[in-house]
Amino acid sequence: MISDKIRPHHLERKALLYVRQSSAHQVLHNRESSALQYAMRDRLTALGWSEIEVIDDDLGRSAAGGVLRAGFERMVAQVCLGKVGAVAAREVSRFARNSRDWQQLIEMCRVVDTVLIDQETIYAPRHGNDRLLLGLKGSLNEYELDLLRQRSLSARYEKARRGELVVSAPVGFVKAGDRYEKDPDRRVQEAIGLVFDKVLELGSARQALLWFHEHDLDLPVKGKDGETAWRRPNYATIHRIIENPIYGGAYAYGKTAVAAGYDGTGVSVKIRRKARSDWLALMPNAHEGYVSWEKAETIRKMVSSNVPTSRHHGAPKHGDALLAGLLRCRRCGRKLTLRYSGAKHHIPRYSCSRGWMDNGEPRCIAFGGLRVDDAIEEALLMVVGPGAIAAAIAAEKEANQRRDQVREALKRDLEAARFAADRAFRQYDAADPANRLVAGELEARWNKALARVTEVEGKIAAHDAATLAPVLDPGSLATLAADLKTVWAAPSTDARLKKRIVRTVIHEVIADIDPEAAEIVLVVHWIGGVHSEMRLPKRRRGQRNSTSADVIAAVRQLALIANDDLIAGILNRNGLVTGNGNRWTRERVTSLRSHHRISVYKPADDGIEPWLNLSNTARLLRISSRTLRLAAQAGEFDAIHPLPDGPWIFNRAALSTSSARAVTERARQNPKYPTGSHPDQQSLFSSITSTDGCCDA
Repeated sequence: MISDKIRPHHLERKALLYVRQSSAHQVLHNRESSALQYAMRDRLTALGWSEIEVIDDDLGRSAAGGVLRAGFERMVAQVCLGKVGAVAAREVSRFARNSRDWQQLIEMCRVVDTVLIDQETIYAPRHGNDRLLLGLKGSLNEYELDLLRQRSLSARYEKARRGELVVSAPVGFVKAGDRYEKDPDRRVQEAIGLVFDKVLELGSARQALLWFHEHDLDLPVKGKDGETAWRRPNYATIHRIIENPIYGGAYAYGKTAVAAGYDGTGVSVKIRRKARSDWLALMPNAHEGYVSWEKAETIRKMVSSNVPTSRHHGAPKHGDALLAGLLRCRRCGRKLTLRYSGAKHHIPRYSCSRGWMDNGEPRCIAFGGLRVDDAIEEALLMVVGPGAIAAAIAAEKEANQRRDQVREALKRDLEAARFAADRAFRQYDAADPANRLVAGELEARWNKALARVTEVEGKIAAHDAATLAPVLDPGSLATLAADLKTVWAAPSTDARLKKRIVRTVIHEVIADIDPEAAEIVLVVHWIGGVHSEMRLPKRRRGQRNSTSADVIAAVRQLALIANDDLIAGILNRNGLVTGNGNRWTRERVTSLRSHHRISVYKPADDGIEPWLNLSNTARLLRISSRTLRLAAQAGEFDAIHPLPDGPWIFNRAALSTSSARAVTERARQNPKYPTGSHPDQQSLFSSITSTDGCCDA
């Protein structure tokens, strides 16, 4: 029976059948739903439509509103043109599950008088009751989708809080039900373990990256198909391994969040990393890791503030810089470059400018080399002694017994390459020789695998040739320890000889600057595996020859009562010299005051000086200068004495204190002695004028 809502003018226009499924999985597997939707064509035919157009452009697209639907837009456009008498779908939820699209469709159908048809009934949007019913159904469809999403996410989050939600396994792990297990491939395990070892040893992820590049070692990565592939590592590869808590044996979920936005092209989705405190789940010791949780956290915190360089020290040269080629920046891992300054170009300065010169990156650190070289030289002379030599020999033997990490990694690569070559040979051998299309391809693969074997064998041979095993003679080392100071201080000693001595004992020095403490931080890696840290105060440029801080403080105090000419005489009388070793003159004192912003001495206009010397103070108090000096030395007067052979300085305001008045009164009452007796001082002898009764007899 044809509904009375369908009029002849509806049947004169064509009908649109809208077919949609939300995902590609539903399109492939929910075939019955597709068949039922396409069967709505028969219902439209039964209702009287002869021209029926099927719109199925949106198969595999969600109707929640975040995806552009070309089929829906085309359907709405045809409705707006007044060419459509009816739009049909198996359920009205197929049209839209968001209020914006749903209300747009209903409003357009009301304007042009188009009916909506589903498997149950016919809706005429111009009828108030039908429009109300359609509005309720649209809201219910939107709420239903939201409810299903919330239920799914709640179940997913609860499973994650229990540590049982395993979505995908990173490289080095495989899914084993609801937990992670380490990859059974020993080559993968050793490679990931090597990453943590090198980062911990070198102190920087980028420095470890350069170590892998230096020795041409590959790292495993997970492909899109889940297969493990070996590639040349980059910084992101190593950083992801260090930052992922799964390698420390912890289960983590909810590390990122999706931030949706809108731009000119539509909806844009960005992945935002969340703070660790906002993660949904973090469960240490949930499974077996490559390192302990404590070690993984230590490495992660260390890497978070670190950022490599040329791989070799370079040949010793004639320059005076002792550590040329040995210093490495702790922040970026690059070797520090060296340049000389000064009038004779003999003052070394180390700076991390390789990144700036090569890639325009900002410079990391820079500092003068004289103080650093002096500190390393002093440490070297202390270390290279008879006892230290014996320890170095023992450490060298122990180091030779330790495994060579590079060679072991290359041996694992060689084993994998030989296996691949053997498998390629078996495939080639099993093929029919007459089928040249197959045999030729298999032969090319076999040759490629053999070339890979040859390449890895060449790497191992080159590594063995480059790895020198120095034979240390204990007798020669003991002789070197006894004569080292003499040889080092000799003017004829070549700088290259000093550098060779340094490189015999020191492997590398990691340098950094602590800006808060204004210190140069040096971590010395000695041959044999021992490490030591030094902290040196960082000087400004030219500060090595600058005036001593004690002299500056003395000038600051002397300027309270003396002019520059008098100050220069006092400094010379005390044997003090300038930073360059010169005697003091009035001009040099003036220059020092100007540089350090010390006020010049000016007599007071009213004649009342706020600061007085010893003679003027004694005259003011009307006591002898010797009495005043002894009282100041005893601490009974607040006075300043900047230099041993220099004046005493008194503050006029301190002369009116009670202690000063007591000293003055005591001196005036007992003029025979310079300072008199202190009231608290006790006598060792009884008074001969005692009125005790025993003396009257």
